[in-house]
Amino acid sequence: MATVKLENIYKSFGETEVLFDINLEINDKEFVVFVGPSGCGKTTLLRIISGLEEVTSGSVVIDDKDVSNAPPVERGISMVFQSYALYPHLSVFENIAFPLRVAKVSEKELEEKVFKAADILQLRDRLDFKPGQLSGGQRQRVAIGRSIVRDPKVFLFDEPLSNLDAALRGDMRVELAKLHQNLKTTMIYVTHDQIEAMTMADKIVVLHDGVIEQVGSPMDLYHNPKTKFVAGFIGHPNMNFLKTSDTDIKQKKLSANIGDFTLDLAVDVSDIKAGDEVDIGIRPEDLVVSSNKGGAPMTVDVVEHIGATVILYGTVLGNSDFCAVLPSDSVVKPGDTVNLTLDPFKCHAFDSSGQALLKS
Repeated sequence: MATVKLENIYKSFGETEVLFDINLEINDKEFVVFVGPSGCGKTTLLRIISGLEEVTSGSVVIDDKDVSNAPPVERGISMVFQSYALYPHLSVFENIAFPLRVAKVSEKELEEKVFKAADILQLRDRLDFKPGQLSGGQRQRVAIGRSIVRDPKVFLFDEPLSNLDAALRGDMRVELAKLHQNLKTTMIYVTHDQIEAMTMADKIVVLHDGVIEQVGSPMDLYHNPKTKFVAGFIGHPNMNFLKTSDTDIKQKKLSANIGDFTLDLAVDVSDIKAGDEVDIGIRPEDLVVSSNKGGAPMTVDVVEHIGATVILYGTVLGNSDFCAVLPSDSVVKPGDTVNLTLDPFKCHAFDSSGQALLKS
């Protein structure tokens, strides 16, 4: 069993505060991803769990034991860093075995653990190689193998795929998901790449400016973002937003006038009133091109053909960052104007503070 609980975590570097009242529970065997933009505090939070950073205040509890003041070696964790940190003069076998030699493990047990880790990571035929003879993905697997042999309660990953090319990152995402299924161990993973978070996590923790914006499953965050920040960060391409203050409350629904069309949204209107400014959010993949009037005209600037889909970038009602994802057989050229239909059941609404008006 390996649970992790963070209680009222605050962290400051001198007078600079970077984490504010972090409270989080991570269950046994969960794959949890900390995601957010650079500078949001995700790596600092991971280092606090590992013991590489001290908390300013608050508690880190692993398996019901307060380890806030315990050194890393006593926390039952193992960390894989962004850099592989391999010894170039040692073989793959010796790199994986290094923590076991430091712990003075018997040669028989050492070999058993190294061979088991190598089999899990498909490195058995590379054990005599030096790191310089390996690909980037293989070197990362060696670094992971060095963590596996320690039999940690919790694996920590600090942006381990950021040094790999796009194709290899995709392959390694699959390998890490398989590894989690095989080891059945608690894993905490840090990334700024929301695609990594969406594809691997059981639970995503979205951080922004040192606070937790939202915690939930990937699809919960995708379909039910609690803030405009989460809505814009989770999902690719990003959610579109249209701002309006031409609003009214009719039959407990939000009526929002945008350009020449009106959206009636079934959202909680208990905290807003007519004339309040709102942001209407719609995901690019939920837009439909229509010949009917009453939609939103989009002036197309760029067209990307991605095989299965066509992505349009352009301007809608003054928003020059608008994006639409269409079927691959759509015939659209830069300079064209297309009429987009917004389905009110797929729209999201956010008040002036960025809080979601929850769907009712």
